[in-house]
Amino acid sequence: MADPSSYRPRPGEIPDSPGVYRFRDEHRRVIYVGKAKSLRQRLANYFQDLANLHPRTRTMVTTAASVEWTVVSTEVEALQLEYSWIKEYDPRFNVKYRDDKSYPYLAVTMNEEFPRVQVMRGQKKKGVRYFGPYGHAWAIRDTVDLLLRVFPVRTCSAGVFKNAARTGRPCLLGYIGKCSAPCVGRITPDDHWDLADEFCDFMAGRTGTYLRRLERQMAEAAEEMEYERAARLRDDIGALKKAMEKSAVVLADATDADLIAVAEDELEAAVQIFHVRGGRVRGQRGWVTDKVEEITTGALVEHALQQLYGEESGDAVPKEVLVPALPDPVEPVQQWLTERRGSGVSLRIPQRGDKKALMETVQRNAQQALVLHKTKRASDLTTRSRALEEIAEALDLDSAPLRIECYDISHLQGDDVVASMVVFEDGLARKSEYRRFQIKGFEGQDDVRSMHEVITRRFRRYLAEKEKTGEWADGEDLSDGDRPTTGADTTENGAAPTHGPALADEPALTDGPAFKDDDGRPKRFAYPPQLVVVDGGQPQVAAAQRALDDLGIDDIAVCGLAKRLEEVWLPREDDPVVLPRTSEGLYLLQRVRDEAHRFAITYQRAKRAKRFRSSPLDDVPGLGETRKQALIKHFGSVKKLRSATIDQICEVPGIGRKTAETVAVALARATPAAPAVNTATGEIMDDDDGVPETTADAPGEPVTAGTPDERRGQER
Repeated sequence: MADPSSYRPRPGEIPDSPGVYRFRDEHRRVIYVGKAKSLRQRLANYFQDLANLHPRTRTMVTTAASVEWTVVSTEVEALQLEYSWIKEYDPRFNVKYRDDKSYPYLAVTMNEEFPRVQVMRGQKKKGVRYFGPYGHAWAIRDTVDLLLRVFPVRTCSAGVFKNAARTGRPCLLGYIGKCSAPCVGRITPDDHWDLADEFCDFMAGRTGTYLRRLERQMAEAAEEMEYERAARLRDDIGALKKAMEKSAVVLADATDADLIAVAEDELEAAVQIFHVRGGRVRGQRGWVTDKVEEITTGALVEHALQQLYGEESGDAVPKEVLVPALPDPVEPVQQWLTERRGSGVSLRIPQRGDKKALMETVQRNAQQALVLHKTKRASDLTTRSRALEEIAEALDLDSAPLRIECYDISHLQGDDVVASMVVFEDGLARKSEYRRFQIKGFEGQDDVRSMHEVITRRFRRYLAEKEKTGEWADGEDLSDGDRPTTGADTTENGAAPTHGPALADEPALTDGPAFKDDDGRPKRFAYPPQLVVVDGGQPQVAAAQRALDDLGIDDIAVCGLAKRLEEVWLPREDDPVVLPRTSEGLYLLQRVRDEAHRFAITYQRAKRAKRFRSSPLDDVPGLGETRKQALIKHFGSVKKLRSATIDQICEVPGIGRKTAETVAVALARATPAAPAVNTATGEIMDDDDGVPETTADAPGEPVTAGTPDERRGQER
């Protein structure tokens, strides 16, 4: 590991002008390429106290052994040179596109005497017109098969074409009318070239004129009683319309635009692009981006633009590029795109209308691509095994943690404080083992104290179960009200599945008698984890370890995952463990942490919604839904509204003094009901029928994968 001060340039040596810089390692390999408006200011950011650097940046500067730079005259030149060097050196710390496959295009070789329609990949050639890219080659072949009826352009290879010309016999497509057979002279080279040009015009979106011309010819043929020709033209029109249906109109006619959307988390991002030509979606492509460096959404967009248009020119760069966030600064990128196209290019964020609606569709595709990528990554057995081994090595565990439990606290400004416990076994979520808790030991907001209470309650139950089996001598009788889930796994939309009855807790990893009650039902909290993960940093980790110490448990490892920098904290350690950002172990810890947060916040929202649905304000005569919402929005909660004075209630728009007095009286009469607890089992009872609540997610809130930060607001 190198000391950045050993190769730091003197401040006076670095020019204060635009340029591109390269970090090299001890073997002279380029490991990072960047551009800057001011090289002096940008490079100074890398040579500061390592403690102030982002972990990924810190790893890069300590891996490097030297830095060099090239001065350019403008930021646009810097952008072009940066793209060239990234393509040339493939630096390990730059953004990498994991899916770099070549997407198929529909190509028409207008540079040949007899143009050919075919599927092409890879480098684009001069004189060839391209349409796409398409997600799959079969989509191109389906479209071409429909259009060959109307535009019988050559599709055969050079060998087949020469063989047909030598024998004087066309191929099968020539016999069935899907090729004009220029190989045997049925059409002149000029006429065949014009036919290929019409094919290109149709693919480019100029469809209306050609359809109207065919309809006019069909009507003329019918008037002249040439019914066979009219029927053939009718079928041609039907084939063209069917081909047009495969790319529905999404924007106004003649609109040429590319829409780029990004779905991201701390480590990865999915980039999706829709290519709209002539108002129709003509192609789609996407990548999964490996976020090796600390990077913003705008910077991700800039890298995507470089990847898309770095080797394009002319009409291949559209007039309009719609993005979710603009690069900073945006002017050099926009000027670079304009130079690539040869005319003005608009780079902007859609704000309203059809373009914004289409951008939302592209965003959903990007989110789905990221989820699909993570699902495939998580389902791989070898990858999961490597992740568990990396966690064991990083945390200095004796063996791989086959069972991991993660805890998270959720509340809304101190109200409805709840906690979640999720379980991962062999790297996969085991939803039948999930638990949720209400914090009852105190009121208000204190995540550290809440974490201590939850860990204490969970492992007191574990010790009690061990006492029943004779494995533990000093167990305690517990009635703490911990909430078990149902044994049925939750479905994708968060609801419990409809097949079969909801069982009690299902035992994990074993079905032995030690993990079942006398009546054969699986025990709750009977199986201990090898690793406890808490959502938080040093304070939360210390609280969890203190809870285990108080219970005399010393064989369960504890760690915390701090969200800001994705650092892993261990008890009684002043410095965090920084796992490599490409580590499968870090990826697994993130998934566990994010699932705990999702489960906690879903429960907290359900409790809040239930409390709002059943409010003392419902009994206030003459108080409608709009004014009830205004009161809750103004004060934040019924609890704060109850403590407000009549004058303070009158400050809410639409609330007069008489109504305020009625509200105050109604709230004074309504005493908050404490949650019912079954003293025999410690379970929290439902307010309506005394049955323990299930932990199926609230209806209408789908279970989402990836980082669950959406709609977070003031929630924790």
